[in-house]
Amino acid sequence: MLNFLARRLVQIVPTLFFVSVLIFSLQQLLPGDPALVMAGEERDPAVIEQIRHQYRLDQPVPVQYAYWIKGVLSGDFGESLRNKMPVRELIAQKLPVTLQLGSMAILIAFCIGIPAGIVAAVKKGTAWDYGANFFALWGISTPNFWLGIMLIFLFSIELGWLPASGYVPLTENWRASLSATIMPAFVLGNAIAAILMRHTRSAMLQVLESDYVRTARAKGLSERSVILKHAMRNALTPIITLGALELGTLLSGAVLTEQIFSIPGFGKLIVDAVFNRDYAVVQGVVLVTATVYITLNLVADVAYILVNPRLRG
Repeated sequence: MLNFLARRLVQIVPTLFFVSVLIFSLQQLLPGDPALVMAGEERDPAVIEQIRHQYRLDQPVPVQYAYWIKGVLSGDFGESLRNKMPVRELIAQKLPVTLQLGSMAILIAFCIGIPAGIVAAVKKGTAWDYGANFFALWGISTPNFWLGIMLIFLFSIELGWLPASGYVPLTENWRASLSATIMPAFVLGNAIAAILMRHTRSAMLQVLESDYVRTARAKGLSERSVILKHAMRNALTPIITLGALELGTLLSGAVLTEQIFSIPGFGKLIVDAVFNRDYAVVQGVVLVTATVYITLNLVADVAYILVNPRLRG
């Protein structure tokens, strides 16, 4: 296990370096000039020149990258060109919001998708199987914006059970926070649950036909013990990796849902930064997203080994 972690950590360093170069390079392809945006409507040439010098926009791209990566390594992601706040503070404000939303979405997806997939595999060819497959098709096909609007109409307008929009931090009021995020979390978790259901069903069908499952049944073990202790443990191994990857995707893929429910998360931050040509924010947000995504992959691999002892050699 320690050797595996050491190898993976060594691989992460060049990966992050390549990602940082790619992020900085692609950032230069964005249309528009941030100096002109910050200069205002008058656009005094002297002011524009001073802005270019202050933010090193008049330096060659490799020099700009060197200054940027030096700051990143020391925890300084630069300053937002729009509101003059340190990018590190903006990330610290927005990332926990999306992490909470994504974690709730993944939890909902696991609670729905995995049991549905197991039941569909065990009850193959029955009404349970057809119902689970119908749910999966519905979850994958339903647009997030439509489902979000329907949930707001039902639970906020008609029933008045949940707030229609907004966000309350967990540290302030955990009940209000859960009430504000349960609907957007369900919207995000709905499609992921459908994907998990299909993968779980496929994995379970394959495992249930394996020799060791037939041997367990031949020994007289109960069907419940065969499914839960033997089949499910091996079938869930690839699902762990899928869940980690989906959580990483949610960090940058929850933009539309955050807009519908007016949640000030990570996705909204990067969209606003792109439209405002706020280079420092875009670079910082994308780099943090990539780092979290890579870290989740590492966590998934470790969990993969813990679940499957045969891979510990």
